[in-house]
Amino acid sequence: MNTRPRWRRVLGLAVPLMLVSVALPGFPATWSGRVVAIHDGDTLTALRRGRAVKIRLNAIDAPELDQPYGQQSRKSLSALCYDRQATVETIGDDKYERLLARVLCGGLDINGEQLRRGMAWHYVQYSHDSGLQKLEDEARSRRVGLWVQSRPEPPWTFRHSEDRDQSPAGSAKARTIYSSLCGSKRHCGQMRSCAEAYFYLRRCGVTTLDGNRDGTPCEDLCVPRSSHH
Repeated sequence: MNTRPRWRRVLGLAVPLMLVSVALPGFPATWSGRVVAIHDGDTLTALRRGRAVKIRLNAIDAPELDQPYGQQSRKSLSALCYDRQATVETIGDDKYERLLARVLCGGLDINGEQLRRGMAWHYVQYSHDSGLQKLEDEARSRRVGLWVQSRPEPPWTFRHSEDRDQSPAGSAKARTIYSSLCGSKRHCGQMRSCAEAYFYLRRCGVTTLDGNRDGTPCEDLCVPRSSHH
């Protein structure tokens, strides 16, 4: 039988818990910061106390920039949030160390708004939110945004096909298909658009376009700081 005074037993439990909570790094559940960059239709960067934080909108998946409606999705997110104060409700981190969050700009739930505009899919692999699914279903029925296409390809399928192209057999096939399309361009100054930069990076393997190896080529072209109004 434990004969220690009750207050000592309680303190013995409380102290380790307090130490754990103090030692845990990360962000508070909710914080605010100005949006300084839009990467695509579901990823942005906001400043928190002077630190740039890359944020992935939770529970949605926008078209890749070199997919149909990828650029439109990005422009939609830019119009909603760029250079505005955002409220960030932290969910966690993804495997790329981006912050997963629900984001509000001007009081508007941006995750849901991108679905309502037909600029993203509900990411059902990681979400079972019936409200978000309803927004996607309504966008589908109204045939807005990407849903004007008869059979839009989900970005997770598109990414999987790209991964397949990186296999030895896939690479050989890709070289055959794209050899006539990949020119001699090797530098961002030669790119006419962000979509072309993504094509040369992903399909032609021109890694010089992604100097910081974050997956985004030619950031002056693909992540403009002041032209997203």
